[in-house]
Amino acid sequence: MKILFLTIIIFLVFGLSGFTQPEKHILYKQIDSTSLYLDIKYPDKYDGNSSYPSIIFFFGGGWNNGSVMQFEPHAKYFASRGMICFLADYKVKSRQQTSPFESLKDAKSAIRYVRKNAKLLGVDPDRIVASGGSAGGQLAAATALTKAFNEENDDLSVSCIPNALILFNPVIDNGPGGYGYERIGEKYKEFSPLHNISKGAPPTILFLGTNDKLIPVETAKYYKTVMEKIGSRCDLMLFEGEGHGFFNKPEYFNKTVFEADHFLRSLGYLTGEQLIRID
Repeated sequence: MKILFLTIIIFLVFGLSGFTQPEKHILYKQIDSTSLYLDIKYPDKYDGNSSYPSIIFFFGGGWNNGSVMQFEPHAKYFASRGMICFLADYKVKSRQQTSPFESLKDAKSAIRYVRKNAKLLGVDPDRIVASGGSAGGQLAAATALTKAFNEENDDLSVSCIPNALILFNPVIDNGPGGYGYERIGEKYKEFSPLHNISKGAPPTILFLGTNDKLIPVETAKYYKTVMEKIGSRCDLMLFEGEGHGFFNKPEYFNKTVFEADHFLRSLGYLTGEQLIRID
């Protein structure tokens, strides 16, 4: 009788997979009084004995403001497709009076945390995708391409380079004439994704509206050209007549997510049919 009772308790606490219910709000970084968290969306049939591809989303807002909720619909969708999705908070000017450089340090820390704790989180460390919009897209790309701006307390033996990138109108050029140069200055040479593309850059899909006032189409085309020149894949999806932030509109959610799903299936990160349809 005691053995049966103990078995029931173990089943209730640990479940069929042998693991407790996974955490959905995890502290990944503490800097002085600032606590930074990852909000996590798990697949419906999450199995603690398996490892899953994952996506880490970085919100937009010019490194000034923004909310992790921006990419919650995307996280819910890709979780339904069998991925573990992370909504990453990071320091911004309006809340912590920080510069874009601190934002990038946080983005790199977030990826290192996920990769270092991959087994605990149920993540495949070799299938980590970074994604973001606008300045968040810059951060995602910069984690893959730039070597500077690492938090001094990070374990630098753990790579912050994602295995693939999904970028929504990212501000990829931070040099003279590009976005944010007045704040970045001459450090753009180490900070700007466009100026740091090198061999081994991860496969990328980039979404952009043709009327984006912050990212000229020619800049995105040049980015694609340089990526392909060094042997990396870069799918550029242009949306005619649309401006900056177009992907936030409900009518473009399906279209961009459909293409992102197709991109991930081509990499072997997803299988089966898309759960989303476009006309």
